[in-house]
Amino acid sequence: MSHTEDPSESAGTASGGRARHRRTALVTGASSGIGEEYARQLARRGYDLVLVARRAERVEALAGELVEQCGVAAVALPADLGDPGDLARLEERLRADGTGEAAPIDLLVNNAGTGGGGHFAEQDTDEIDSMLDLNVRAVLHLARAVIPVQISRRRAAGTGSGAALHMGVINVSSMAAQLVANPGGAVYGGTKSFVRLWSESVALEVAGSGVHVTAVLPGYVRTEMTRKVQESGLPGFAFVPKERIVAESLRAWAAGRTSVVPGPQYKTADGLLRLIPRGLFNSVARRGAVQEVQSRLE
Repeated sequence: MSHTEDPSESAGTASGGRARHRRTALVTGASSGIGEEYARQLARRGYDLVLVARRAERVEALAGELVEQCGVAAVALPADLGDPGDLARLEERLRADGTGEAAPIDLLVNNAGTGGGGHFAEQDTDEIDSMLDLNVRAVLHLARAVIPVQISRRRAAGTGSGAALHMGVINVSSMAAQLVANPGGAVYGGTKSFVRLWSESVALEVAGSGVHVTAVLPGYVRTEMTRKVQESGLPGFAFVPKERIVAESLRAWAAGRTSVVPGPQYKTADGLLRLIPRGLFNSVARRGAVQEVQSRLE
């Protein structure tokens, strides 16, 4: 049965000792877009789910649907990750180690985030703070809560059957993190660059523990957050299906890769970006930024 979860309640299906829990994933931003697709694909893979989103009605409906269709345990945990109280309650949920009623989290998908931007000098400071809270602070706090538990669980499993189970974190960044500069989206690009560098660094720190940490760098995808981009007339090949993004990232995470760029068009773009000299990129970006300012003044 699906329900709205109290942080102290179990996402598992049975009672007893540590072995009673099935694999469990916690997905943030699960009410739509890429987060919803993570929930669907993980449910089909047999994961029990804790689904986190601000929109309680939508995430509760998704939990109920996945219980009925996939036969997994799925619970909704409505939360605003920009709210310190909600964030603290979610951190507490992630610290569950399997010795109590709550199932330990085998996979945290740090998907929730916000876009937008504009010229930095014109951005509202409250908007900037909100973006930093959601795109950076919440991502760090949630990973910091769960990774030590996962390391301890892997250490306790030793070479037994539990050692073969994957544990870790997927952090959804963006192709914007690969750009040398991102005029018009300086704060957003900065947050995603931070997530990529931090995530890959943590992946190397925990590599010896058997915990996998993977940064996902998607390009454009058709979600609610990219509606304006979709309406701008961008050609269809610029968009990667969310199903592909999730499938490729789950494979990369299971394989222990530190990062993945889903979609062949963006893999090619990523390779080209690495070849372009920083000075040339900045020159082109500067020219584009100047032209935009001039068009706004006309």
